[in-house]
This record gives sequence, C-alpha cells and structure tokens, in this order.
Amino acid sequence: MKMGYILMVLIVFAWPLNYLYQRQLGAISFLLLAIFFLVISIKEMKKHKQAKENDSKKARPEKFK
Repeated sequence: MKMGYILMVLIVFAWPLNYLYQRQLGAISFLLLAIFFLVISIKEMKKHKQAKENDSKKARPEKFK
C-alpha cells in the first residue's frame, strides 16, 4: 500500500478520532486505528507471500522429459 494513501486516510480520520478521544472514548479510536493497521499489514503480507512464491518458481527450473 502506498505511503501517500496511508497518510491521506490518517489525515482524513484525524479529526473524528480526536473527537472520540476528547469525549473519553479513546478506546474506540484506538480500536479503529488497530483495525486499519491490521488490514494494511495483512495486505502487505499477502504481497510478500506472492512475491516469495514467484521467486521460488523462478529459482527452480522445470525438468523436461
């Protein structure tokens, strides 16, 4: 995921999360941020796994009979 996209999402949601924090509902904003970063990390792990599988397929040449 691009860093600009992550920053844009965080900037857009900064005001509502700050509002929740000021109303003593900081746990909700923390939960939302945790879910956001969990989704980002899952996407990055999938990309990394696919890249690793592609590299392993390229490293082993197929045997022809």
